[in-house]
Amino acid sequence: MKTNKLIFLFSILLSMLATNASAYDFAVKNADGVMIYYGFYYKDTEKKEVYVTFKDEGNSYSGSVTIPKEVTYNKKTRKVTCIIEEAFRGCKNLKSVTIPNSVERILYHSFDGCSSLTSVKIPNSVTEICDYAFLNCSSLKSTTIPNSVKIIGAKAFSGCESMTSATIGNSVTSIGREAFEGCSSLTSITIPKSVTEIGATILKYCPSLQSIKVEQGNKKYDSRNNCNAIIETKSNTLLSGCMNTVIPNNVTSIEKYAFQGMTSLKKITIPNSVTNIGEAAFYDCKNMTSVTIPNSVTIIGEKAFSYCTSLTSITIPNKVTSIERETFYECQSLNSVTISNSVKSIGNSAFEDCYKLKSITIPNSVKSIGAHAFFWCHSLNSVTIGNSVTSIGNSAFHGCESLTSITIPNSVTTIGDMSFRFCTSLTSVNFSNSLKSIGNFAFEDCYKLKSITIPNSVTSIGKHAFYDCI
Repeated sequence: MKTNKLIFLFSILLSMLATNASAYDFAVKNADGVMIYYGFYYKDTEKKEVYVTFKDEGNSYSGSVTIPKEVTYNKKTRKVTCIIEEAFRGCKNLKSVTIPNSVERILYHSFDGCSSLTSVKIPNSVTEICDYAFLNCSSLKSTTIPNSVKIIGAKAFSGCESMTSATIGNSVTSIGREAFEGCSSLTSITIPKSVTEIGATILKYCPSLQSIKVEQGNKKYDSRNNCNAIIETKSNTLLSGCMNTVIPNNVTSIEKYAFQGMTSLKKITIPNSVTNIGEAAFYDCKNMTSVTIPNSVTIIGEKAFSYCTSLTSITIPNKVTSIERETFYECQSLNSVTISNSVKSIGNSAFEDCYKLKSITIPNSVKSIGAHAFFWCHSLNSVTIGNSVTSIGNSAFHGCESLTSITIPNSVTTIGDMSFRFCTSLTSVNFSNSLKSIGNFAFEDCYKLKSITIPNSVTSIGKHAFYDCI
């Protein structure tokens, strides 16, 4: 009982602390008559510095706000040095902010969701713009990050979809992950020579980006040969690209998400120096119609070309051993696929929803076909399965409505659940003599399948395996 009482008292104390942590300590009108809310650091009223905070999150500020360099309260003048976490968060009617040159840090989510904010002046006193500081400021048209700033946090300007220009000061050393993600109107960016750390995917979903430059003299990154990309010099890895990127022929790796959401990219040539295409490297490049993957490539990461809905053909080079999960997911225009004899496995959903794919030859090197590998490939009318495949994954050919016949080679021992479900044109299935199990609903709703011969090797037939097969 005593323990429960202590827990109760402790919870009350925590709630009081939480309330005090978010509340303002005093409020003073600025020269324009706008009420601004302030807080004391650690509730120390004797300190000579204060921060800007909020009264009620989301509706404390509107219109134009000028933050003073100093504020007088109780006959004491104090310096304004920080914009605290969430100070202006969700203030949808805030249009412009002037930050004084006394402020040193703009903290997490400070202006997050200020969707009407068109102008903000960041002074030379600021040294750090923290994570999510200007997240989803969708009306912000430009930003100039002064030379005093050293750190730009993760997602600091993510979702600033109206931003056409961003100038990065020459003292910045670190740009956090996804810092400019979704800045869909941004046309150019220059990375200063001071930068030594760039987080992942800083420029994904920036489809208007035409020019990327790394300032000469940067010791870690470059944009060699005016390639319009950010390259990590030591590893020869391309980190971020744009619609005008020309991949230099000494680049060995394309980093994951390097071109993600670059919907303006129409074609790309990958040079023979490249051995690795990272996860989701070209994800959602909707207008890319052509890509040539050279024989030097040994790894194509999962989702590398997912949602490349205009891509019409692809050849898997002869050093790639695996087509990973969702590599060509939703490539709705893909009508030609050549898989090399080096490939040993086709991953889950590798070609799912490739609606225009009409035929596929799975070579003898392939041992497994993953779940949903060719799920809802409506136009697929010809499938040749190589004689090394041992298992066909769940729903591998589910919904292949144009498929009329299938031969299961002798190597296959397992047909997974729903593997050929809704193959409504299927009239002929030839099973191998090595087959041991047919999964649940494996051939359900194959309406045109009139007869079937199940070999003696089969020891297990799942429930409703041939349900509604007339």
